[in-house]
Amino acid sequence: MKTNRKALSELEDTIIACRRCPRLVNWRTKVAKKKVRRFILEEYWGKPVPGFGDHNTRLLIVGLAPAAHGGNRTGRMFTGDRSGDFLYRTLYKFGFANQPTSTSMDDGLKLKDCFVTAAARCVPPNNTLTKDELLNCRPFLLREFQMLKNVRVIITLGQIAFKSVVESLKELGLVKEMKRLDFKHSKMYQINERYTLIASFHPSQRNTFTGKLTEKMFDGIFQRAKNLLKSK
Repeated sequence: MKTNRKALSELEDTIIACRRCPRLVNWRTKVAKKKVRRFILEEYWGKPVPGFGDHNTRLLIVGLAPAAHGGNRTGRMFTGDRSGDFLYRTLYKFGFANQPTSTSMDDGLKLKDCFVTAAARCVPPNNTLTKDELLNCRPFLLREFQMLKNVRVIITLGQIAFKSVVESLKELGLVKEMKRLDFKHSKMYQINERYTLIASFHPSQRNTFTGKLTEKMFDGIFQRAKNLLKSK
């Protein structure tokens, strides 16, 4: 079943133009103007970041939000930061990406049978989002679920992304009992005949540098997803 590319493109435009959360609008703009020394000569994106990848994907990856000097700078999810380095290296290893690096929107990266998005589309101060800000962004995630018609496996990166996905599936009428879906790394849930949900720790610097999330652990998540897609 093919995704309506025009409708998805229109959703991307709507996301980029969004100004629903004053705190996040102010912060993303401030970061884009102030910059950091290593990127001082670059022009920052400084707007909400839409999802990215194969429109006919069977694998959907949901993170938390763009990084201040990653997605908020480059305009693409998990691009230009350490978390992205960890993620796209793994995607390449398992055949979901044509290259192991993601540095800018024009770097030639293409995803195969994979789409990357997030619970929130603007960089938050201190990586902390309010409940209202997450709810303001929820319609975008709901629309992606509705538009990406071939998705079979969902990988959530971090507890907040996991909760956002579960609540989205509940809103779509696919999850009946929230209490039965608890976040735990590598935990897998069969949501219905279509969706399988896999929880993972977020590949943040804090998690990868401390060993909370190792490359072997992350590989295990994507190996499981790969195996599931072969069987579906």
